[in-house]
Amino acid sequence: MAINDALTDVAGLRVGHARVAGGRALTGTTVVLAPQGGVVAAVDVRGGGPATRETDALDPRNIVERVDAIVLTGGSAYGLDAASGVVAWLEERKRGVRVGPDPAQVVPVVPAAGVFDLGRGGDWRIRPDAATGRAAVEAAAFTASGAPVAEGSVGAGTGAVVGPLKGGVGTASTVLDSGVTVAALVVANAAGSAVDPLTGVLYGRYFSGRTEYPRPDVHVAAQLRLAELREQNGPAPLNTTLAVVATDAELSRAQAQKLAGTAHDGIARAVRPVHLLNDGDTVFALSTGRRALAKEDPLALNEVLAAGADVVTRAIVRAVQTAKSVRGPGGTFPSYDELYGLD
Repeated sequence: MAINDALTDVAGLRVGHARVAGGRALTGTTVVLAPQGGVVAAVDVRGGGPATRETDALDPRNIVERVDAIVLTGGSAYGLDAASGVVAWLEERKRGVRVGPDPAQVVPVVPAAGVFDLGRGGDWRIRPDAATGRAAVEAAAFTASGAPVAEGSVGAGTGAVVGPLKGGVGTASTVLDSGVTVAALVVANAAGSAVDPLTGVLYGRYFSGRTEYPRPDVHVAAQLRLAELREQNGPAPLNTTLAVVATDAELSRAQAQKLAGTAHDGIARAVRPVHLLNDGDTVFALSTGRRALAKEDPLALNEVLAAGADVVTRAIVRAVQTAKSVRGPGGTFPSYDELYGLD
């Protein structure tokens, strides 16, 4: 495990959160800011209802080699406007794809994806905009390198829910025997559940090697409460789980795309079901390229791929564990901790 058990353990990456202000606002934006010069990036979209921007630019067949930021946001397709604020901030700093002789002639490519949290605070019209995106990227830029990352009901996870439970932002990292760091940041906002209905254990905990089972009476009470809330809150809305998985291993764009794809396995371990028509599950993969993989070993990438799925699973567990309960006009969504009282 790396220093902070967070995405920022991949040296050079910074994370910033911003929340939309207002008593009936329950949404926000999270920005992953790359170091100067950008990072290799890729994406894999598996949900049936994604809200995305600039994902085609990440196709290895296309021209963009590196990106400077990734935006994760609430507000569904409306919230993608947050990326405009990040683009403007980068342009002011002459960061982006150079398209002319003047260093200021750049086009920042900022891939983005949104979760569905419209109306979760009680007002359908409140969603992140360019100002929210700018606030999030500024928050990222002002953090120190390697700083801890706030988790739970912050940024793009402010209004997130996982089934009937409150969701949020979670992060995790690991250092492989080779010295390579692999890390993930997740916005857990799934139509499926993160909790095993038979035991009350978070699905993702089964893969941690240490599983603490709730007392049977606590689990029964929690299940009854969740059943009441399903009736009270109405049908499950559209949802999405977003992730950024990153490494300091030197990856080609094709290898990064493979990492984005296998990292989806981490979502499938922690949430059931996944990749539904009313999900927009999207994983971005980033490589800072600071550590070369063993060129004599054609399978050297495998340990990075396996670790990517593992840290995504752990990040979802963290997102659910650190989320705070919400009660408001948009619904009542208790936290896992409120129902089960487990760390």
